[in-house]
Amino acid sequence: MATSELHPYSKTGGLADMVAALAKTLAQKGHRVGIVTPLYRGIRVKFPELRPFDWQMALPLGGEIIPAQVWTTEPVKGLTLYFVDRPEFFDRPGIYNENGADYADNAARFIFFSKAAVHLARYLPWAPQILHIHDWQTGLVPMLVQHQRLAEGWGKAVPVMLTIHNLAYQGVFGAEAFALANLPSDWFNTGTAEFHGALNLLKAGIATADTITTVSPRYAREIMTEEFGCGLDGLLRHRAEVVHGVLNGVDYEEWNTEANPHLKFRYSARHLAGKTRNKTALQRELGLPVNARVPMFGSVTRLAEQKGVDLLVPALEEMLGHSMQFVLLGSGDGRYEHSLRSVARRHPQKVAVRFGYDHGLSHRIEAACDFLLMPSRFEPCGLNQMYSLRYGTVPIVRATGGLDDSVVDPSENKQEATGIKFSEYSPAALTQALRKALALYRSKPALRKFRQQGMAADFSWDATAARYVRLYDGLLK
Repeated sequence: MATSELHPYSKTGGLADMVAALAKTLAQKGHRVGIVTPLYRGIRVKFPELRPFDWQMALPLGGEIIPAQVWTTEPVKGLTLYFVDRPEFFDRPGIYNENGADYADNAARFIFFSKAAVHLARYLPWAPQILHIHDWQTGLVPMLVQHQRLAEGWGKAVPVMLTIHNLAYQGVFGAEAFALANLPSDWFNTGTAEFHGALNLLKAGIATADTITTVSPRYAREIMTEEFGCGLDGLLRHRAEVVHGVLNGVDYEEWNTEANPHLKFRYSARHLAGKTRNKTALQRELGLPVNARVPMFGSVTRLAEQKGVDLLVPALEEMLGHSMQFVLLGSGDGRYEHSLRSVARRHPQKVAVRFGYDHGLSHRIEAACDFLLMPSRFEPCGLNQMYSLRYGTVPIVRATGGLDDSVVDPSENKQEATGIKFSEYSPAALTQALRKALALYRSKPALRKFRQQGMAADFSWDATAARYVRLYDGLLK
């Protein structure tokens, strides 16, 4: 596998969680798995078990030859991690950006990383059979593999699977960046990597990968529509026969309520008292009035338009007159951060917000809250709603993508309901969903049933990994 993020070494979103969990599950089932990922700043300090790999590479990048080292570790039997060490590209404060601005050389950084992934896939002694890549940062990989198959003697080149985690992020750069690929110039055309005169790395991957997956079945259908296709819906429809939707899973070894170092109190579906104690502990931690009886709403999110933050703020403004609390952990667009800070300043007894990345706090919010808000404009899969289900926290979601695939609303099945859905993308629709949540909170037997059914839902990686293995087998055949 090749990924630009890998939990717990680097992370900005669910990509890091998905690759780590899928790889670990495959290894536990007896497959040999390697993951290629960049060596970002701080990884070697935080993870001193990394060892230099007896491997030197020097790869062309446009008119230059760029050397790199590789560091490696084996966190579980059968899983080896390969960290590509090129300080010029990866020893930086951020992964993709800094102070809200993308790095100007992201094309060079991730074209080089893609070349490193192909190089390892070709030459590692244990001879990988499949190359599974993720998102735009590795989108050029299948073209590079094709070229090595056709022109550089890699006759038994590995088939390539591309997983699209979020079609909205495509890796679009000036046309001149294609020269960094060292591919024939006529390979840059509207059928492959050219997109309105620019280089589109994700389009290159979609056009040339042997098979394509998305992270939920509904999202696989949505991206073939003009509304959600982000300009690539026509190409995706053209390749529809090789597009598969596979719902992400949850690593329940980490996301659990009974043996979790991030939680102060353990609890289960049968014994929920610890959940209430986690609520009061979080209230103390975040400086909110300690009151076990007040309904607590939470959000763990990127602060981006996709995540529905523009719905969240006006809905909160309308609902904070009720007895409730709201806590948020997030990072992203400064406009949304400013708006949320303003809400918190005006409602210090009801709202607490924290900005940045805090993995432990994300667990505590999931465990403490009664409801989790995910009013996304679109959501390829979403993981927080599945985490919240296991934590007995009722998700309030917009019916889109993986949110629709993983949450059951009472209108769909009253006996098996696990959450609250709304369809219209508007503050009024979210507000109505919050009113339903408050009504549910007042009905303790109904709330307990929602919690227990959510905690019983099974989104383990076993079924997801088995689906990927079937797709891998299909590629080998």
